[in-house]
Amino acid sequence: MSGFGTLFRVTTYGESHCKSVGCIVDGCPPGMELTEADIQPQLSRRRPGQSKLSTPRNEKDQVQIQSGTENGLTLGSPIGMLVHNEDHRPNDYSETDLYPRPSHADWTYIQKYGVKSSSGGGRSSARETIGRVAAGAIAEKILQKANNVEIVAFVSSIGEIAMDRNPTDPKFQNLLNTITREEVDGVGPIRCPDPTVRDEMVKVIEKYRDAKDSIGGVVTCVVRNCPVGLGEPCFDKLEATLAHAMLSLPATKGFEFGSGFYGTQIPGSKHNDMFVFDEERKTLRTKTNNSGGVQGGITNGENIYFSVAFKSAATISQEQETASYEGASGVLAARGRHDPSVTPRAVPIVEAMTALVLVDQLLIQKARDAGRLIVSN
Repeated sequence: MSGFGTLFRVTTYGESHCKSVGCIVDGCPPGMELTEADIQPQLSRRRPGQSKLSTPRNEKDQVQIQSGTENGLTLGSPIGMLVHNEDHRPNDYSETDLYPRPSHADWTYIQKYGVKSSSGGGRSSARETIGRVAAGAIAEKILQKANNVEIVAFVSSIGEIAMDRNPTDPKFQNLLNTITREEVDGVGPIRCPDPTVRDEMVKVIEKYRDAKDSIGGVVTCVVRNCPVGLGEPCFDKLEATLAHAMLSLPATKGFEFGSGFYGTQIPGSKHNDMFVFDEERKTLRTKTNNSGGVQGGITNGENIYFSVAFKSAATISQEQETASYEGASGVLAARGRHDPSVTPRAVPIVEAMTALVLVDQLLIQKARDAGRLIVSN
């Protein structure tokens, strides 16, 4: 479906080459200051055409708030946001009327709906994520007001070139404690904070771009200052809802939470996060954070961190053997513009989906807290 969330509900609309894309946000609290200036920075971070490491499609991605605010304040009613598609070239996709593109959704969409978008990826295009990012910017503002929540994502690997993400390494944990978006964007379009591998990552993307090919990578994300108690056992544990959110993104193929697969290699005696009392905060903390800030599906106040794997982009300019919809063999070379690696542009999208999960869980928990006060009185 095209909707996500329970109390903070987001519905996205639009195809890759239609007139506009956008979203409806339902459930935003009333009385919060909100203008396009709050939303545009994240959209500008994800827009195409920013460097030679991304697609040459040049879209301004200027957001327009259509409803739900008045005099710069939210009304509590649905917030409609729109972004016009300007640099679209539907004629680049005429061959897809005859041939389904390898690893695209052309064939599966026709099987499911009996019809597909005639150009681009339609709803399966990364263009759809504009609505998610716009909604995520609103969610972030609520989270910042509620608990000064910080969400920062960055590129941790491209192809076989990877920074060290060992959860037991103090250097990696210190990075999670201190990394900022300004630092991530300040290192250039690759968005990797590790100088020992950053240049090699750029070279890898350039190599595949020049060969008319693509390569995948991993985005790591950290959440700081998240309130304790978010997450809904048993089926909506926080790591489960985050996995749902991340794997709903185009090109995602893997999700790793906290210590992830590394945690299978060490015994419980070393993996367990021991509790200590924080005299300054007057609360329990954990000495280590292999749990990734979540225990029993509920946030414990430590940093939340996870990684998302993005496959190599399916749209490449090389000729590829395929078959027509009728079964005749053929060769297809995509003419559409594409990212040689979607990973760097995915950074603000991962942040947005994280914010959508957390704000929804925050509102759910606030409702539970209110209910508990009612019966206790």
